[in-house]
Parts: sequence; structure tokens; C-alpha cells
Amino acid sequence: MNLDFSDAELERYSRHILLPQVGATGQARVRQASVLIVGAGGLGAPLAQQLGASGVGHIGLMDHDHLELSNLQRQVLYTTQDIGRPKAEAGAERLAALNPLSRVTAYCTRATAETLDELVPHYDLICDGTDNFETRLAVSDACVKYGRTLVSGAVQGFSGQLAVFRPQTGGPCYRCLFPEAAQTEAPTCGQSGVLGAATGVMGSLMAVEVMRELMQLEGRNETRLMIWDALGATMRSFALARDPSCPVHTHNEGTPA
Repeated sequence: MNLDFSDAELERYSRHILLPQVGATGQARVRQASVLIVGAGGLGAPLAQQLGASGVGHIGLMDHDHLELSNLQRQVLYTTQDIGRPKAEAGAERLAALNPLSRVTAYCTRATAETLDELVPHYDLICDGTDNFETRLAVSDACVKYGRTLVSGAVQGFSGQLAVFRPQTGGPCYRCLFPEAAQTEAPTCGQSGVLGAATGVMGSLMAVEVMRELMQLEGRNETRLMIWDALGATMRSFALARDPSCPVHTHNEGTPA
């Protein structure tokens, strides 16, 4: 591992390096890592900002949507001037301006089983901030197939949930948690509304989990589902286990990472 940092890197990341749990080794791990963010909206926007500022070596931003005025209430990566532009393209430009030391690739395409097959194997860690079960399951299935850690977040109204799935170490996947999700149609933000600040909180919590994984900090082994309620100012978490009848694990048993 290359622990040589330029003067600019040492100054930019000094507050990380000062942490005894991180140090130069932890920041070097972040610098050499690659993270694919699927969904550059309410969760993906603040998540991408945090990862870019933290010095992740390569960030992939995957989103097929174009920015709308209603997005700006919560998607803080963008400005009014970006309305009408592809989110992935505009977001990549903003991240490059935030930290030119981090390489960013924009994928203005829909996340499907086929497109995920093309991208997931080339990234170390995957983040899912999408807003529908079909895409979340597709992302999770790809992570099981290629042995990638998945940081998955969701927000609805005033509440959010977050889990880190490590199928490559024998842990559960998203489908283990929501086996019937494919038959469920969850309301979107445009249908039920969402507190803009809540997406910022959950996106930042996702970034914390990514940093914990990349820096190899302690306490990352157990898979837990965290549920945060903004109205009640409460946060709870529950341990998750692999579903032995999950068809995705059975199908991919023995598949190399």
C-alpha cells in the first residue's frame, strides 16, 4: 500500500489522518478504493459529496434521470442551473470541482441486471440510494453474484433505514430482508413526500458506513438494520441473518468474487 501523500493531500485529509483509528493507512485505503453509487438523488447526492470530500479514489455515479426543480429541495449536489441536465453528468462535474484528487465516472443509464453486470465487478463497494424495490433487488443480486459489500439506504416521509450487506462473508442480502419486495410497490417521494433534511441525514450515515468499510474500522462484522425516525428523534437497530431459503444465495453459492 502506498502511504506517500502529497502536501496537498496531507492538508486536505489531515482531520482523517489525525484520528488514531484511521491514520495514514486508513486514508490510503480510501484513496485506493472504488465505490459505485446507484442513484444520484436524495440519498446519493449527499453521499457522493461526503465520499468525494473524503478522498475516495474512484467514484462511479449511476443515474438515468434528469434534474427537475422539485429535486432541489433535497438533492444538494446540484444547483438551479443544472435543471434539465442528466444527474450523473452534473453530479460528476460538481464532485470534480469539490475534490479534483478523486476520479469520478458518470453513468447516465438505468440500473438493470445487465448494466449492473457490466459495472459492479469493477468496483470495490456498492451503494444503493434508489427509490424502488425492483432496482434495489437488482443491485443486491449483483452484489451477491460478484461478492461485493452493499451499503443500502432508504427514506420515506420522516424516517429512514440503513443496512450494510456483506454476502461474500456469509451474511444476508437485501432479498433476505425483503423476500416479497418484488411484489411490493412502495410510494415514491413524488407520491408521499419526504423531508429534505432526512435524506441528508441518511445519505451522510451511508457515507459513514462506507468509510467504516474502506478504512477497515472495528465493529463491521454483524449485519444490522438501522431505523431512524425524525419525528420521534429515535434510532433503533436489529440484527439480521441470512435466509437459508433465499434463492439468490443458493443460485450463487460458490460464485467467485
